[in-house]
Amino acid sequence: MPEGPAAARTIPTPFDHEQIRIRRGPRSGLTVIVAVHSTFLGQAIGGCRLARYPHWTNAVTDALRLSAAMTHKCAVAGLPNGGGKAVVALPPEVTLDHAARRAIMHDVADMIAALDGAYATGPDVGTNPADMATIAERTRHVFCRPPEVGGSGDSSGHTAAGVVAALHAVCNAVFGSPQLAGRRFAILGLGRVGAHLARHLTAAGAELIVTDTDTTKRQLADELGATWQDPDCALQADVDVLVPAALGGVFTPDTVPLLRCAAIAGPANNQLDEPATADLLHERGIVWAPDYVISAGGVIHATAVELHNETSEQATARVLGIGDTLERILDDAKKASVTPAAAALELARQRIQRPHAPRLDQVLLHKPGRTTR
Repeated sequence: MPEGPAAARTIPTPFDHEQIRIRRGPRSGLTVIVAVHSTFLGQAIGGCRLARYPHWTNAVTDALRLSAAMTHKCAVAGLPNGGGKAVVALPPEVTLDHAARRAIMHDVADMIAALDGAYATGPDVGTNPADMATIAERTRHVFCRPPEVGGSGDSSGHTAAGVVAALHAVCNAVFGSPQLAGRRFAILGLGRVGAHLARHLTAAGAELIVTDTDTTKRQLADELGATWQDPDCALQADVDVLVPAALGGVFTPDTVPLLRCAAIAGPANNQLDEPATADLLHERGIVWAPDYVISAGGVIHATAVELHNETSEQATARVLGIGDTLERILDDAKKASVTPAAAALELARQRIQRPHAPRLDQVLLHKPGRTTR
């Protein structure tokens, strides 16, 4: 399955962003990028990604795309925040020891501190709560620190809870019942969130196909009694709902014709190779629940607790509200005869009304030479 930074080809331009900072970290010697897309609704938030790139310019592309998507995610989730992203470009040949990792996180922290509160970061691909504790040594604008240092910890369980709420909404919209029992799901990726989902769906009485590029994850499949398949077979499995839970770029004009599912709903970010692929899924009658809507549980909970001083109970209620949000989006899409992607964009646009600003669908969907319906 295609995945990773190279899989996404449609990005916003730098001129869509409020500010972009690129610096060679004085400690690590690596390129650190912080992109702040919008602070219109409040402080920009977004993960700190530590990933390998063929060239640092590819990391800039990733930062621009991901920060714009975070603005969209926050708006749809009803958060008082805009979107941003921190990306560290790790050359393919570089390996990291403990000291090198701390140096990178301190370089990131200094860039965030220099933004004077415009942006706060949390974990993303390649980083974890311990890294956030390191960043917190030099700036307070960070979330998902370990509980022992006053943070909310690993957000994967809250992300999974939001996905489960979304799966109930999808099943209700597509099959007429929110029940998961007896439904057939294929989970693509058994990382922290995917493993949580696999356990929950098994407990709910669902039938599971699972896969991961790391074959050691097959132990979880055996533990749960799930069917293990290789990634390509799982992608094409005859299931009710396909659940992408790894990296993005899975759905393309080449893979969409191969799908045998009624719906797609999973936490992987940037599942489409480009936004127009949502139309291809719609034409095939496959309901695609926008990834930025249903993957928001972790950031909703962490920012509510750590940045907005809400209780864990209040934050959990917000996470479970993802199901209600998705239900509204799917209903709006049906009434307007548009894709769920278009309905989600419209909801975000309504929440980010400001004079002379480009429409959010223009910011995220424009690609020269190709239009979307």
